[in-house]
Amino acid sequence: MTGLPPHSVPGVKDLFSLDPAVAHLNHGSYGAVPLPVQRAQALLRAELERDPDGFFADLPERIGRARVRVAAALGGHPDRLALLTNVTEGIAVVLDSIPFAEGDEILVTDHGYGAVVRAVERRAAETGAKVCTAAIPLDTPDADGVAERVLAAVGERTRAAVLDLVTSPTARQVVTPGLLAALAERGVVTVVDAAHAPGHLPVDLGGAAGGADFWVGNLHKWAFAPRATAVLAVGGRWLRRVRPLMLSWEHDRGFPGHVEWRGTCDYTPWLAAPAGFDLLERLGVDRVRAHNEALAAYAGRLLAQRAGLCELPAMPGLAMRAVRLPAGRAETEQDVRELREEIRRRLDTRVAVTRWPGGGVLRISAQVYNSAGEYLRLAEGIGELLHT
Repeated sequence: MTGLPPHSVPGVKDLFSLDPAVAHLNHGSYGAVPLPVQRAQALLRAELERDPDGFFADLPERIGRARVRVAAALGGHPDRLALLTNVTEGIAVVLDSIPFAEGDEILVTDHGYGAVVRAVERRAAETGAKVCTAAIPLDTPDADGVAERVLAAVGERTRAAVLDLVTSPTARQVVTPGLLAALAERGVVTVVDAAHAPGHLPVDLGGAAGGADFWVGNLHKWAFAPRATAVLAVGGRWLRRVRPLMLSWEHDRGFPGHVEWRGTCDYTPWLAAPAGFDLLERLGVDRVRAHNEALAAYAGRLLAQRAGLCELPAMPGLAMRAVRLPAGRAETEQDVRELREEIRRRLDTRVAVTRWPGGGVLRISAQVYNSAGEYLRLAEGIGELLHT
């Protein structure tokens, strides 16, 4: 038996503006902004349009206050955090701040997010460095096994490791405190892609970057912030070496202001981000996390039992699950697009699909707006869909 998930979290009725005709089982990709946060951002935009000069004159201080609230939610120091648009931008800032030399190696895994891996490849090509990939089999049972694979790929010239806290395509844990410590002992600069951490998993950045040299997380996924909002945490020895992607009027203030300020951009997502954390706290952070994890686990069991798909090992506490698709399905980008659209069209369901040799990977997420019946519909319909 699959076992029923817990009842819904109180207070979520009519909290989102999602289309009720579609099962939105892909929160981990783009999030969903709750209505109270949408309203908070709308008020900020209205304020901006009433007096643009006044709004921009006060912006650095207001961004600083928003950063203080975000830092408090993540257990970090506001002077060691910078607000950004997304993890992809944060990774670009980090890579540009590390002085790579000819022959240096940058370590990634084969579960890394595609845009991040591409950024690593470009930086390596610019500096003469080499990209090395740690291969992690899909059936690797736990984080210890993953860490062994990563450490085995470290060489004498490994300068930096860009690693996921939670992998996007496969919902696996890569980074652990033990792995970060082992890499530090080997003199490797550690860069953590924590796109799925804020609001989703317990985060304690401490005075630095949670044990890493650099830590980047999105707020517009699980922390209910507007798109596009993210945070970059920097370890102490790197604070004065962070290079902004562009120079603007705040460049002489140093980090974090010179990273945050980019002229006449839309900063209202950052200013509204505290409203997302406030809402999460009102709902009960622990209650939301427990509910979402249980619902995701239920969904994973359904996909295995009803659709016959192989459930991949899951990280404890995670509100996402991944399953292996049959051989021949979603092995190319074109296959991925076609299957994703077919699932939407025939099952009225949004999911994440990633290409993988030997058969792609399907990932589902669980959020407070989801119901058990949505996963049952997917599990019962996808088996037939995959074999037609």
